[in-house]
Amino acid sequence: MALAKKPSISQMEHRLAEIDSELSGLASFSMRSGVGTVGFRSADYPDPRHTEWIQIELGETAPVDQIVLVPAIWRDTKTGFQADGFPLEFKLIAGTDQSTNVVASFDATDNLLPRLAPLAVSFPEIQASWVRVEASLLSPRAWDGQYILQLSEILIFSETENIALRQPIKTSSTVIKEARPRIKDSLVDGFVPYEMNSAQGEQSIAFMSPPGIGNQPALSIDLGATLPINRIHLHTPELSDTVPQSSESGHGIPRRLLIEGANQPDFSDAVQLAEYQMKSIFDAGPIIMRRFTETSCRYVRLTATEPYFIDGAPEKSQLGFAEIELLSKGRNVALDKPAIGNFEIRPDRSFSSLTDGRNLYGTILPLRKWMNELARRHDLEAERPWIAHELHHRYERQKVNLRRMGWLAALLAAGIAFTILIDRMLRMKQVTAIRERFAADLHDELGANIHTIGLLGDVALKSMDTPERLENVLTRSRALTERTGTAVRHCINLQKANGLFGSLPDDMRRSAQRIMADTEYDIAIEGEEFLDKLKPKTRADLFLFFKESLVNISRHAKATRFNCRLIASSKEIFLEISDNGKGMSDSTNNEVPASLKRRAHLLGATVSAGLSASGGTRIALTLNPRRFRIKK
Repeated sequence: MALAKKPSISQMEHRLAEIDSELSGLASFSMRSGVGTVGFRSADYPDPRHTEWIQIELGETAPVDQIVLVPAIWRDTKTGFQADGFPLEFKLIAGTDQSTNVVASFDATDNLLPRLAPLAVSFPEIQASWVRVEASLLSPRAWDGQYILQLSEILIFSETENIALRQPIKTSSTVIKEARPRIKDSLVDGFVPYEMNSAQGEQSIAFMSPPGIGNQPALSIDLGATLPINRIHLHTPELSDTVPQSSESGHGIPRRLLIEGANQPDFSDAVQLAEYQMKSIFDAGPIIMRRFTETSCRYVRLTATEPYFIDGAPEKSQLGFAEIELLSKGRNVALDKPAIGNFEIRPDRSFSSLTDGRNLYGTILPLRKWMNELARRHDLEAERPWIAHELHHRYERQKVNLRRMGWLAALLAAGIAFTILIDRMLRMKQVTAIRERFAADLHDELGANIHTIGLLGDVALKSMDTPERLENVLTRSRALTERTGTAVRHCINLQKANGLFGSLPDDMRRSAQRIMADTEYDIAIEGEEFLDKLKPKTRADLFLFFKESLVNISRHAKATRFNCRLIASSKEIFLEISDNGKGMSDSTNNEVPASLKRRAHLLGATVSAGLSASGGTRIALTLNPRRFRIKK
């Protein structure tokens, strides 16, 4: 599964589970111990930009589809095992006498290092008689920082077969006085720096004979049928796991071993398949691999013509292997086949362990599968920390977000509660205001109308002898009654009553004529254009304030004249009403009547009361149109 550029948490969790699941089934890294070949090392340089190459001659043209580069391993005292001298920039080239193909190329941006795993490079199958590794950017060796090209092993696969095994090699440079562990031939000797640890299957203890089994101990395997074979893999016994080791490298491995094939059980028709000779300790490793000409046979015999002697004593000859694989077209045809020897064995050892397909770590894998699993493990183990780190970062960010969301939820809950409380208070205030306005409107509008109707009734009684005047009074009374009915229907929101209020100056003059019919008056209005800009509700409240003032004069003042002055501007509205009545008693202390004070409160205006110049009462109302945005 390839992750997107910005994967989600669920995608990364799924990918992490996939990686862990796949890793559990892959071969693990188990590094070799003891003594052995390290690989090839080129000449060294003080700077990295030098070209070094290694070319393997395959002997004949063959189909090739994968090249595996096994790094030379260095034990770093701080970071552990690491590749040493693995190239940073290089090409893999394969060809014949007639063709050359660059099958892969890498540079520093590919981040191949650090690593201790093999690099497995697969490509579409091509025909090749040689393969070259050409490095153009070198990396430093650990111990002195000089730049070199260094590899432990190069494997070239034609399907499942490593056709590079023990083939001739050419190199661009040769180290003077090459040490045996680092000669170019060790690049194709079949020895890699790992033990085969498949991490699968049950373990099997290596076969080891008792000491003193003769000068030419032999093992034979019956394949059950005549089969073409061309390769043998001898898995050497595992070294002691004590510290320090209690046995040497190559323990139990013959110094010279003859491998024969036959179709007769007595080997009367035996042919030599291969021969192995251990000239030094560097000729031994975990798996001794030999290729030979494909030969059809049923029986295979391994004879130690120069056996291993414990402590060099001839009477203590010994023979041991962890597994013997015989390969036919890449398949181990010796698996679970019977094996016997020409010597007696100990009761706790069995010849069957030679062909059970297992070693100390578990199941033995085909060579190509083993190398590919190690390469795959490296890729997954390089990917996993990034995903784990990113997941951790996302989880931490989620925790922060959750904490923030918790605080936000708490604030939101508090805000909701506060909003509900404020809303409740506003509603209560609104209800109070509605009640106050309802009461004020009933008092000011209906009370004034009823008072006016009473006055008109008085006038009607006095006009009984004057029909024309009586008709006029009754008509006015009828109109006022209809207006009062409309006011009753709309007393809650008088300003929306269609036809109830018109122009404020006209309404003021009509009301003065109705209420103060027998009283002289003067109404002066300035700035009518500013009055027209007021909201209907404000105009209605001003009118009702004026109307209630007239009713008070009519009822209580016993005045014969009143004056009204209304001045409107963009900054202020000033209304003054004065009369020549009896004035306010000393007990009132110039207090504004409650009905006028209530209406002023609804307007958001200030109101004051006092003596007029003529000795009556003066009421003054001041309103700021901008304060409560009472303009349209």
